[in-house]
Amino acid sequence: MSDRRPSQPVTIEDVRAAALRLEGRIDRTPMHHSRTLSKATGIDVWVKYENQQLTGAFKERGALNRLLQLNESERTRGVIAASAGNHAQALAHHAQVLGVPATIVMPRATPHVKVEQTRSRGATIVLEGDTFDDAYAHAIKLRDEQNLVFVHPFDDAAVIAGQGTAALEMLESAPDLDILVIPIGGGGLISGMAIAAKAVKPEIRIIGVESSMYPSFESRTRNEKCTTGGQTIAEGIAVKAVGELPFALAASLIDEIILIDEPGFEQAIALYVTAEKTVAEGAGAATLAALLVAPEKFAGKKVGIVLSGGNIDTRVLASVLERSLVREGRIAILRFIGDDRPGILATVTRIIGDKGGNILEVEHHRMTLQAPIKGVEFDIKIETRDAQHTAEIIAALQDAGYEARCL
Repeated sequence: MSDRRPSQPVTIEDVRAAALRLEGRIDRTPMHHSRTLSKATGIDVWVKYENQQLTGAFKERGALNRLLQLNESERTRGVIAASAGNHAQALAHHAQVLGVPATIVMPRATPHVKVEQTRSRGATIVLEGDTFDDAYAHAIKLRDEQNLVFVHPFDDAAVIAGQGTAALEMLESAPDLDILVIPIGGGGLISGMAIAAKAVKPEIRIIGVESSMYPSFESRTRNEKCTTGGQTIAEGIAVKAVGELPFALAASLIDEIILIDEPGFEQAIALYVTAEKTVAEGAGAATLAALLVAPEKFAGKKVGIVLSGGNIDTRVLASVLERSLVREGRIAILRFIGDDRPGILATVTRIIGDKGGNILEVEHHRMTLQAPIKGVEFDIKIETRDAQHTAEIIAALQDAGYEARCL
């Protein structure tokens, strides 16, 4: 790597050198203007589809750039990392391709599918500890005992330079971008991309996006004590403390940080599926979520967003899409109390059907104290065109004497 001044451990020359190393070894992912997202947000949106990397996320850029700079002794000894996510698969895959032994330490609670996906890429898997911090500590212990090379997911100059190549590709595809929107976890992606983007186009604005549950970068920028915690769908950016090197590199280059709550991530995931016909994990959807929650910050600008990864559990994705239908009023649960006599359900279902509603589920609650002793509480889940259609069905039921309400 190039000579570096102590105050600038990663330079644009490092990012350009990384791009040359990576050429032909990873996918140059598509960068497209999205007419559907532009229409949905009212913003001129360009998307970088890093979910189309072989392992489904941008992490391949940094992991491979680091591996390609190992000397012969390091290649023989092998590498080690602590990760339960995209870094694990990226490092395992490219280490296997290069013939470098790789060990990945994962918390014991890591989902089986992630463990097996990483093992299938040739890595030795070590399950240790209840948390990521436990796994990290054990990985450092193994590094020292076995003389391995530790590859950090974000606090590493070569990894940061590799991640920065995404910005070079974005500005080559769309040189007139006004803003880049980039997710922040440990800070490796945004620091590398900000270095590259500001060097190529100094006037470009860099906007970072964090989970409101894990605002480690923003809190440190404000010199505030950071409180983190909680279950988030954006686990890829749920980092308790931003990396030391990424923060030192990026703090002066980031123009603004937007915090996203859980409904914002869900809305963005669903919009990617319905509008773009592509899959984003929670962290991968963070940049689109920023456009949805703060469109005024991007008005009249040409905006590039990074879809950083698409490795989302299919059950979680199914739940997100169903919850999206509920938010849109296209799925609703109607509750009403009726007499416990034959024929009442047939009457109610006929009313719903005549109004064009589709019944998904029916539940009877005879023991609820909300209903009279000779009554029964009904919960009927229906599918409709939209919230207005649901309201029309409720009105029809009420006109027939059934005091239905939407839960």
